[in-house]
Amino acid sequence: MPRTPLADLDHRVGACRACPRLVAWREEVARTKRAAFADWTYWARPVPGFGPPDARLLIIGLAPAAHGGNRTGRMFTGDRSGDVLYQALYDVGLASQPTAVSADDGLQLYGVRITSPVHCAPPDNKPTPAERDTCRPWLVEELALLRPTLRAAVVLGAFGWQAALPAFAAAGWAVPRPRPRFAHGARVDLGGLDLFGCFHVSQRNTFTGLLTPEMLREVLRTAAQTAGLL
Repeated sequence: MPRTPLADLDHRVGACRACPRLVAWREEVARTKRAAFADWTYWARPVPGFGPPDARLLIIGLAPAAHGGNRTGRMFTGDRSGDVLYQALYDVGLASQPTAVSADDGLQLYGVRITSPVHCAPPDNKPTPAERDTCRPWLVEELALLRPTLRAAVVLGAFGWQAALPAFAAAGWAVPRPRPRFAHGARVDLGGLDLFGCFHVSQRNTFTGLLTPEMLREVLRTAAQTAGLL
């Protein structure tokens, strides 16, 4: 059976080697590993989006974690940020289980897809502007494929916000000018799609209380209601 257009995109994303620094880093991490994951065979490739092809809500992060998505091959799976995000999705009723430990753990998302503007794990969790821009066509194509059903998007953090706005514009949505600034709780009408800002689910933000579970649930719940999922 032939792949769907989105599955084909995911396959092509997983084979990308466009950014030499990111390729070298993701593969070095897979060789050296972390002691806790010494028995794992790391994914060590670009991590494609995760979720159904008819998603009504899209969550956009930053990039895979070196020992999270870069290890497991699935967005926000196997790291503390993912623990926070999937627990919140489960609490709101958008995920089948509150944990995400591996790509074959049975987790399902309900009407939600998760992606990022950079698909490879970057050193220090900081992609360069050039790497962000090189990766952007993947996000533009993903948005175009999701456009028939997509009604809302939640962007986690300022980096993702700055990367996502040009991608939405390139995919045909009406992005205001000047481009709206990122803020937690920001809401922007892109003409048929509502864009929401949310602090990133990084350990730094969750440990310090800048982003609490209730704050995250509130944004996800509002976005899901806007998308017609709740």
